Amino acid sequence: MKKIALVSACLLGVPTRYDGTGKQNAEVLALSKEYLLIPFCPEQLGGLSTPRKPAEIVGERVINVDGEDVTEFFVRGAQVSLQIAEKIGPNVVILKEGSPSCGVHFVYDGTFQGRKVEGQGLTAKLLREKYPVLCENDLEKLEQV
Repeated sequence: MKKIALVSACLLGVPTRYDGTGKQNAEVLALSKEYLLIPFCPEQLGGLSTPRKPAEIVGERVINVDGEDVTEFFVRGAQVSLQIAEKIGPNVVILKEGSPSCGVHFVYDGTFQGRKVEGQGLTAKLLREKYPVLCENDLEKLEQV
């Protein structure tokens, strides 16, 4: 029986990103030999449309490029993502680095200038409390999970 990986849908090529595109990752797709890959998008689960305005973490809030506070959508998306994880019991969660939802090690700095800083997205932070969480750049660590 295959292990289960809850995966940011954009990494599987699903057009769920803010700009309506995916970020298909061949290494993540190749995991389907060993894992059942379950796609999800916390931002869509939280009620945001695709495409949507770019958003970044500013202090304790998530703000879009027009200055609108969209934190509630990101919090809701993290909570629904946790509910899904609790139902399927993934062996690992693989998230898209840099996202205000899914950033595992880095997020954008809140200036919309393309600069990353150390930090975690809201979904990554919540899921990490109960599950092993990796980004697409950490796949060599799967053997340790």
